[in-house]
Amino acid sequence: MAKRDDYEKRTENYLLPLTEKHQFELVDVEYIKEAGNWYLRAYIDKEGGIAVDDCEVISRQLGEWLDKEDFIEDSYILEVSSPGLGRPLKKEKDFVRSIGKDVDIKLYKPMNKQKDYTGTLTAYDKDTVTIAQEDGSEIVFNQPEIALIRLAFDF
Repeated sequence: MAKRDDYEKRTENYLLPLTEKHQFELVDVEYIKEAGNWYLRAYIDKEGGIAVDDCEVISRQLGEWLDKEDFIEDSYILEVSSPGLGRPLKKEKDFVRSIGKDVDIKLYKPMNKQKDYTGTLTAYDKDTVTIAQEDGSEIVFNQPEIALIRLAFDF
């Protein structure tokens, strides 16, 4: 298991019971390098949305646990936040919750000379994602070809 995967998994294992205790949903944990800095991010949500105070409660307890366990070798920045409007769909529960909703899909490589698609999520499994377009046609994408899939939103 890669170092990054191990950090994410250990953090997720700690956070799951903690977020459930506070009646939050743990959406995702990621350990990622951006602009030369490592970030350990935990995304939490709840019905009606997450407030700054909710993030603070989880951040404080997570920070104390991370200091005690001290398993991350690099220096990093800890962030606990809401997944936001354009939250990516990563786990099965994300797909289940999003059936019938509009999604944006970005592909690694163009398909029919196009890398960006928007449509209504109609089906998914471990291998494919299916969306219905406005004209009623359906497109099936292979999971490994998808760089990002997230809820679509209009302003």
